[in-house]
Amino acid sequence: MKADIGLIGLAVMGENLVLNMESKGFTVAVFNRTVAKVDAFVAGRGAGKNFIGCHSIEELCANLKRPRKVMLLVKAGQAVDDFIEQIIPYLEEGDIVIDGGNSHFPDTIRRAEYVEGKGLLYIGTGVSGGEEGALLGPSIMPGGSPAAWPAVKPIFQKISAQTDAGEPCCDWVGENGAGHFVKMVHNGIEYGDMQMICESYQMMKEGLGLSNEEMHEVLKVWNEGELDSYLIEITRDILGFKTEEGEAVIDQILDTAGQKGTGKWTAISALDLGQPLTLIGEAVFARCLSALKDERVAASKILSGPDASFDGDKAAMIEDLKQALYASKIVSYAQGYQLMRAAAEEYGWALNNGGIALMWRGGCIIRSVFLGKIKEAFDSNPDLVNLLLDPFFKGALENAQAAWRRVIMKSVELGIPMPAIGAALAYYDGYRAARLPANLLQAQRDYFGAHTYERIDKPRGEVFHTNWTGRGGETSASTYIV
Repeated sequence: MKADIGLIGLAVMGENLVLNMESKGFTVAVFNRTVAKVDAFVAGRGAGKNFIGCHSIEELCANLKRPRKVMLLVKAGQAVDDFIEQIIPYLEEGDIVIDGGNSHFPDTIRRAEYVEGKGLLYIGTGVSGGEEGALLGPSIMPGGSPAAWPAVKPIFQKISAQTDAGEPCCDWVGENGAGHFVKMVHNGIEYGDMQMICESYQMMKEGLGLSNEEMHEVLKVWNEGELDSYLIEITRDILGFKTEEGEAVIDQILDTAGQKGTGKWTAISALDLGQPLTLIGEAVFARCLSALKDERVAASKILSGPDASFDGDKAAMIEDLKQALYASKIVSYAQGYQLMRAAAEEYGWALNNGGIALMWRGGCIIRSVFLGKIKEAFDSNPDLVNLLLDPFFKGALENAQAAWRRVIMKSVELGIPMPAIGAALAYYDGYRAARLPANLLQAQRDYFGAHTYERIDKPRGEVFHTNWTGRGGETSASTYIV
């Protein structure tokens, strides 16, 4: 008996993913660099199941049906390249190498070209949902060699999460690095969602003086409406979780956040592509600021803030906070889709925006009811330039706008930082502005560097320079980039 697919890397994600595959009727060959892990798995969680434990890559490849499908779930970076080199000698034309880790999309573009140059096929796929998702059904975002998709589609779509309508949260994303790019944006949006929930938590805790139990009840209500999502759900549970001694675990956790780099990659990609991904950028920087714990503790003894307290209607402010969080969430996804649109244009990908929303509808960390509305928006208008312009989201922002502004004003008054929610409102106000102060910015650039400017009464592309001091002459910069 030969296996339907092989997997290298029996860490948390790999082990749970192969158990998922086997439970759906597939036979899986498994290998791990530390071979003892293979034996322990086959004798443990994999006992009595359709697994073929392998002690070498050669043995793994020999135990696979053609076209061979070898999936890597190893640490992103050099390890992926190393394993690709070890796998290639045992594969034949048309066999498929799959990278299911959190690889940076430029690496996937490079690897796809390299592997295809060997007569093989390559898939770089995002897999989201953590340990539980891997076992019960993750969101899977594959991209790479289009010819590889028919061979892996039956496996990937069967093991992925399913929507309530039975649709798999997995579909082909696009060529070379498209799958890992979409997974990267997913993670960036995840950074933003988490930061905005944290800002709401701080406002309730420090601004309104709510207890963990009261906030637990608030989140329980929020999770039954338009904010219904995995991250709200787990935040509700976290706020209600206590030790055996009755102490709240949340209050025992140090306020320094870690990160693995995907949020940073998203922000850097946005800068490279000239897209204003302000909210996700602020979420990344908020983690960086949290890491300066010792400096913050010292600064708290030196720097002062407002001596103000909340004396209004707490229930009304909680409702405002819910609306502000919802409106900011809309902006976060709008910015993420703007980035994907720019990347598709840059790299020649034909991304299905509605399909991406469907892939994120279940299994992944950012899964929420809200994503169904995004799919509807792109199904209704595949050429939609910005989610904010969709009638549903336009109406939602109009309904939430007054509450959104009240929350930001109150946070400033109380001295409670809201970098992500504040950035979302600033983006909304900037995007809806027919005229921004960039005319002054261009004048400044032309003044000190002769960078030229365009005029409102002349055709776009025609540039001008002013000799602002009378000493600069008429020479100007030879390139003008907007």
